[in-house]
Amino acid sequence: MLRDLIASKTSDIAEQVPLRVMIADDSYLIREGLRQLLEMAHGLCVVGQFVDATTLLAAVDAAPPDVVITDIRMPPTQTDEGMQIAKRLGVTHPDVGVIVLSQHESAHYASELLSMGATRRGYLLKDRIHDLEHLVSTITAVGRGECRIDARLVDELFTRRRIKAPSPLDDLTPRQCEIMADIAEGKSNLAIARERKLSKRAVEKHVSEIFGRLGLSTDETISRRVHATLMYLAKGMQ
Repeated sequence: MLRDLIASKTSDIAEQVPLRVMIADDSYLIREGLRQLLEMAHGLCVVGQFVDATTLLAAVDAAPPDVVITDIRMPPTQTDEGMQIAKRLGVTHPDVGVIVLSQHESAHYASELLSMGATRRGYLLKDRIHDLEHLVSTITAVGRGECRIDARLVDELFTRRRIKAPSPLDDLTPRQCEIMADIAEGKSNLAIARERKLSKRAVEKHVSEIFGRLGLSTDETISRRVHATLMYLAKGMQ
């Protein structure tokens, strides 16, 4: 009884500890805009702002945060620093979540990000960061180990998918296509059930059938949700 009470109190205290967030972007306006937005959010705390990958990575090594928000292009090369940060931290700090910000929709980068491992990873379009609720939801989800891909990117891939080369994805029913899009966005079965107004068991059945139609057996070494998402994004890139 006492042990359960102590465990409960410990859990309550853990839930009250804010997620520590670091921001990396060479644009002062983006950095400050994010900081000011997140200051209004409960449960988040900005612990550092950086203008390039080098200073960010040094700060993470010194005091790892819970989540890093990074622009996809920063000094010194202005190419794919955000992707390199995600790759590096996946090895050196796997418990640190990484959300990559992009000015443009890019199935290539989203697919590349997921290929590094979907756990604690997010891909968010910059013109969505003004939406505090969406931003906080993405940070919180990535901080607790989930994967979030911007819904607009998933919607675009879903639209483009119908006119591409044959794929196992073409055999999905309309409802399964909708749920596959939700999976690719990183939503859990419970979240899909709530948003689609379905029972959790119905969603689980759909997901199981999706995996079956995609040929993803239960003994896959890689997560079937990750594998299905990679197939979905690759199909959109054809």
